[in-house]
Amino acid sequence: MTTEIVDPEWLVETAWLADHLDDPSLRIFDCTTFLRPDPKTTYRAEAAIAEYQAGHIPGAGFIDLQADFSDADNRYRFAIQDAASFSAAAGRLGIDAQSRVILYSQTSVQWATRVWWLLRCFGHDNAAVLNGGLTKWQLEGRALENGANSYPATSFTARPRPQLMVDRADVSQHIGDPQASIVNALSVEQHTGSGGTHYGRPGRIAESVCVPTASLLDPETGAFIDMAKISQAFDSVGASKDQRIIAYCGGGIAASATAYLLTLMGHQNVAVYDNSLSEWANDPSLPMATGS
Repeated sequence: MTTEIVDPEWLVETAWLADHLDDPSLRIFDCTTFLRPDPKTTYRAEAAIAEYQAGHIPGAGFIDLQADFSDADNRYRFAIQDAASFSAAAGRLGIDAQSRVILYSQTSVQWATRVWWLLRCFGHDNAAVLNGGLTKWQLEGRALENGANSYPATSFTARPRPQLMVDRADVSQHIGDPQASIVNALSVEQHTGSGGTHYGRPGRIAESVCVPTASLLDPETGAFIDMAKISQAFDSVGASKDQRIIAYCGGGIAASATAYLLTLMGHQNVAVYDNSLSEWANDPSLPMATGS
């Protein structure tokens, strides 16, 4: 697996974490949010704090993505914050320049990768995703603890990388650009408009391709499938290392797994379209397509 990974420090295994739980430099966080179906808003976001308190990896704290690391004044629930707000939140959570941050999810890896991508957006590269998250940890019979933990507050200084999170204007400029690929992380049914949840208009951003995040995960353990197969999946839709790649989904969450994996495999020109179809599909002036 590691032969396809540029920086192995960005992905850690459960056995490694179990052996390093006593490392004082680690900052371990459950990042889970639940999306509950809602007929008015498509989804209602609920931080999985109760589930975290009922059982989490020993020593782990909790990141409430919407409350801690999203712009509360933005109409889109998971929109990226400004640098000052992010720095304040990271510091409150106990993250500073020396922190080795380990991120996991109770459910899909996309919640951990969203926080990983945000940390990268603001200049912190010493973070990793736990492969398989809590699902794999529990399948292996590893210990849990209940209650809540927190780390001592500290100071975080952001070093923003604005090129890593883009808006609709940037996406529009790359439609039809042979030097770019716009990659949808949602299901094939959502991509074609034939089924699944949609965010305004069904279908996809015009001329985009589809590599569903779910197809890159082992359905039993939640861990990533073999990296060579993941690389093949992106190669099959023409997403190459010499292109500008923009990942999108419904709201910039599943797309973060796309961006994370591509970065892990050595792609150096990758961005997430923040707000994604929650914004795009609700503006009739922006081009969409359906069908195969």
